[in-house]
Amino acid sequence: MQEIKSSEQVWQDYHANLLSFLRHRTGNRDLAEDLLQDVFVKIHSRLETLADGERLQAWLYRIAQNSLIDHYRTAREYEPLPDDLAERWAVEPGEDGDIWQELTTCLRPMVEWLPEPYREALRLSDLEGVPLKDIAAQLNLSLPGVKSRVQRGRAKLKELFLTCCQFEFDGRGQPISYATNCQRTKC
Repeated sequence: MQEIKSSEQVWQDYHANLLSFLRHRTGNRDLAEDLLQDVFVKIHSRLETLADGERLQAWLYRIAQNSLIDHYRTAREYEPLPDDLAERWAVEPGEDGDIWQELTTCLRPMVEWLPEPYREALRLSDLEGVPLKDIAAQLNLSLPGVKSRVQRGRAKLKELFLTCCQFEFDGRGQPISYATNCQRTKC
């Protein structure tokens, strides 16, 4: 088993290679340098947890890779629902036979059927239009945690729709007709 180096020695030995690693993957020197600083903060704070100095290099690159993943995961911007779709949720079904308008009456009840962690996040985000960062503060969760709940809630809502309704789609993926077999709501 090899002796574990000090943070300063790790910086001297690995900062150039780690910077190159990060720069190659980001294509941006400034971003790579920012990420490298974050990586070395993590290294400095966790170096004593490394049990085997022989695994130091693999451990360093794993931290760098995880920092890249975290950066790109949190850098994605929230994409709100299109304005016209959000407006349709609040509109009663019309006489024009618009399937989206007809299905709006099913959305709110179906959201209520979702398991609690997904229900509240999806209700706040998609039905009330609350920004994800505000939801995170309100629910005392991290921003990635809220994003995950909303994404999973949407997937579960889609499953409910596909379970309750049989759709026929056109070539663009737009529904042209549907039939419901749902016992919970009058869709």
